[in-house]
Formats: sequence, structure tokens, C-alpha cells
Amino acid sequence: MESQAYVFRASFASVPRRWLPPGHVPRGPAACVFVGRRRIIGSRASAHRPYSSVAQVEQSASERVAEARDRYVARGVSTPRLVVASAEGAHVTDPDGRTFLDFAGGIACQNTGHRFEPVVAAIHEQVDRYLHQCFMVGTYEPYVEVCRRLAELSPCRGAAQKSLLVNSGAEAIENAVKIARAATGRPAVVVFENAFHGRTLLTMTMTSKVVYRRGFGPFAPEVYRTAAPYPYRGITTDDAIDAIERLFKTEVDPESVACVVLEPVQGEGGFIPMPPDFPPRLRELCDRHGILYVDDEVQSGVGRTGPVWAIEHYATEPDLVVSGKSIGGGLPLAAVTGRAEVTDAVAPGGLGGTFGGNPVACAAAAAVLAAVAEPDFQRRSEELGRLLRAGLDGIASRVPEIGEVRGLGPMLALELTKPSPTLAAAAVEAAFERGLLLLSCGIYGNVLRLLPPLTISDEDAEAGLAILEESLVDASSRTN
Repeated sequence: MESQAYVFRASFASVPRRWLPPGHVPRGPAACVFVGRRRIIGSRASAHRPYSSVAQVEQSASERVAEARDRYVARGVSTPRLVVASAEGAHVTDPDGRTFLDFAGGIACQNTGHRFEPVVAAIHEQVDRYLHQCFMVGTYEPYVEVCRRLAELSPCRGAAQKSLLVNSGAEAIENAVKIARAATGRPAVVVFENAFHGRTLLTMTMTSKVVYRRGFGPFAPEVYRTAAPYPYRGITTDDAIDAIERLFKTEVDPESVACVVLEPVQGEGGFIPMPPDFPPRLRELCDRHGILYVDDEVQSGVGRTGPVWAIEHYATEPDLVVSGKSIGGGLPLAAVTGRAEVTDAVAPGGLGGTFGGNPVACAAAAAVLAAVAEPDFQRRSEELGRLLRAGLDGIASRVPEIGEVRGLGPMLALELTKPSPTLAAAAVEAAFERGLLLLSCGIYGNVLRLLPPLTISDEDAEAGLAILEESLVDASSRTN
């Protein structure tokens, strides 16, 4: 099949702030044609000629980076087509000057948008002072300030709240389990089907997707998996609670369980929000057996669903909350926060790490937390959620391959009717060709998830929805 052509200006300064559709031909001597990922260079007039008449073909800047990536980066790290040169707000630009609308957010790491001004200012201010000091060697204020803000915003039980800062969500989940085991003196951990908690050995054991686990056993002991509510697939709250009770009779004594770990909206598993009655009933079950409730908000937290924490939708107080991804505003940071008597169960030296809570990342995180705590920011997030939900409902009414629209606030997804990744993957590819960055997810790979910055304009959000619908229709016609 003939490659589709895209025509853009070669100069970065002349690239519009929004994607350029196929067929748009810029004027001027810098005009060039992209055929797939090949750039065809010629005179101003040559952009209008058939490809065979263009003077020369050379490798694009994106293609050069991709070629080097294939040579030097381990194969186990996934290799998307996108190559990034710069980003601002809800837009990402590649080295060849093509600008994309970003509905992926670096996998939920850009709730406040690329280069959010308060974050950039805080980073610059901290960089001018010092870049690193291990917190176990010398205390520094940015770390303490992030912990103070997390204490103020914590959804957890208890008046006194304390935090641990680390580098990634997986590291934070590992430490939450360590804290729970120390606090209870129990070894076992209960997790759920469709969960994703990371790629370290323990968190990979806790994760419910074979593709992330294949070939890496033996896995960590004392991890027990049970059903989670999934209304679209017919699994109700009653079913899930019954499954936990059955687990406690057949697999693990509840008196040996340290913690239950649950995402209020299962992220990689398919953007599955828990039914309103499940977290409260899980909380009740935990209390009955002296089990700690760990709320994994690595993807759903920091304003992604409207309030700071998704668990706030459920009027349920966990014992520990785990945050990550967007908390650093684009820098690596994650946290475990909870009531002091739980977090302080670990003796000095049992927690920490060389780069955990790096001062530059902490400066960025303090700015992010200040922003997402503002009522105006939360209102905007809720407004965006309503806009996106209305748009997705409209698309679903016109595209029969969509089985369900679901989510909380602006953390939304489409599940396609066929439990196969083919259509979703084709839609992601078609969206990329049209200038929209989109991600799939779900156990079957058949869910399209939306993760635009919460600072995106209505105009860009609506443009992204239009591209999404066009991409789905195109992908459906090519895969049926």
C-alpha cells in the first residue's frame, strides 16, 4: 500500500501549535514532504510534484534517532515510532518539526502539562542551588516540603501523616509492602486481577498481565490474586467480595495478610473504575481482619480524576496511599504516604535510597502539588472530564465497535467490543499518522485510554476527539 504523505515546513519555528492534516501544503522554500518516516527534499515547487520527480531522498532526523535506538537500546524496552524533540502544554514536536496532540502524557506523567510554568520555575530555582544530596546523608528542605504537602492532602486515616519519597511507582509499591509487613508482622499481600503495580520482581508478581511476567520467574512468594469488579465483563462488587472471602478460606489465612493493594481505577488493566460500593466494602473487610488497605494512585492520583486522589470519589480512607508519575511534573518521583504509626513501624535504615526524593524532583513536585490542590485546577479537571465524556459518548453512538465508555473525571477510556488488540493497535497507529498520541491498554489490549494534560484547552481536546473518531473509523475499515 502506498505510503501516506505529510507535508510540513522544515523549520521548527514555523510549525503551527497544532497538528497539520494530510494534504496541507506549506508555502516557501523550506517545504518538504514526509512519506511514512522518509523526508523528501526539493524545491518549493517539488512539494507539489509526484514523489518520483522529487530531487533526492534522505533520512529524516527522527529516523536517524530511531535507527540509533535500535542499535543501542535493549530490545525489552518497547520501541514506539515517536521521537521527541520538544514539548509544551499538550503538544509534542519531533525532530522533523511535526507537532502532535498528546493524549498519552508519557503514560500519565503530565497531568499539569509539558513544561508547566510553575514546575519549570521551581526546577530552575533549585538547579541554581544544588542538584543532589542524599537525604540519608543530609536533610534538605525540598524533601520535607513535599512530605508536608502530602500530609496536608493525604486521604489516609489518622491525624498525623508521614511520607517516604522514592524514584518510581514500582519502588513506592515495594516500600508500601515493606511498611505494611513491618507494621503488621504479617507476610502476605492480596492483589487483584487486571492490576498493574510495576516491573520489579515483587511488583511484577503483583501485576496481572502475562506479557510483563513471561520468562522472569520464579516470582516473589506470599502474593495472592483475586477477582476485581469489572462490570463490563460481568464481575460485580458482590462477586469480588465473595472471591476474597473464598481466597481466605482456600489459599491464605486472613490473619497472615499484611495488606490489600488496589488501584481505584485500574490503569494498565483497562481504566476500570471500581464500583462505588467496592472500596467501602473492601475497607470493612480489611478492618475485620486487621489488614492494611494500600491505595495505589500512581496513575489515578495527583488530580487525574478531578480531586487530588481518585479514592476521594469513594468516601473511603486507606491506610497508605502510593503516588507517582505526574507528582514529579515530568521528573522521577514517587511517594508512600500514610498514618504515622504505620509508616514509623520501619526502623531507621529500613527505608530510603541514594536518589529517592532528589531535591530537583522535589522542587518540581512541590509546585505540582500546590497546583492540583487549587480549587480552580480541580474545577477545570472536572470540566475537562465532562467535555471528554460527552465527546466519547457521541463517538460511541456512531462507532459500533465501541462496547463501553468508562472512567472517572477526565481519566477515560473506550473498550472495544472484540477482546483482541488488533483494532486498538490499528487505531493508535492511525491516530499517530493524524497527529494524535494515544495509548492502548487492558488485559486483551482492546482499550483506548485518554491521558491528556488537565491543562489542555477545550479546542485541543475537541480536536483530539475528532482525530480519535476518524482514526477508529479508518482502523475499523482496514481491520474488518
